[in-house]
Amino acid sequence: MKKILAICGSTRKQSVNSHILSFIAEQYAGQVLFTLYAGIDQLPHFNPDLDKEPFPDTVVHFRKLIGDADGILICTPEYVFSLPGSFKNAIEWTVSTTLFTNKPAALITASSSGQKAHEALHLVMKTLGAQLSAKSSLLISAPKTKISPDGQVTDTATEKAIRELADDLIALLNSVEPEASS
Repeated sequence: MKKILAICGSTRKQSVNSHILSFIAEQYAGQVLFTLYAGIDQLPHFNPDLDKEPFPDTVVHFRKLIGDADGILICTPEYVFSLPGSFKNAIEWTVSTTLFTNKPAALITASSSGQKAHEALHLVMKTLGAQLSAKSSLLISAPKTKISPDGQVTDTATEKAIRELADDLIALLNSVEPEASS
């Protein structure tokens, strides 16, 4: 079964972003294995001087999760018209690697507005070489009006859009040929 690493861009324990990732993981549990990474707040501040052996343990763990995953699913809020600092910091720990190169990915931004962060997220992941399709990107504006505090998707159009994005990511995963072992 294919493995998806779901990365939450929010550090809040009950964020709408983590609810969206949990919803997807529950809906597709029989089709793919999900690992939800909610530890961006545990990574040290990125410093190029530390980006060498021996790496901090939290960085090793984060990079291993990305490397072991067949695909990546990101859901993040927007803070002050940009990506949250903790999330951006996490991604910066991968810049010197090829972990995202040609790795299927889907991107969700769920925030009051979210447009600027969504554009930034798309640019960052494209720059890192993630494999994005035309349907692998979703902006959910005003998500608290569409997702209940207990994580239920209450808006039919939003649920449909989330399912379409997840279906596209799974189809993309299934179309990728496994790497030959050496």
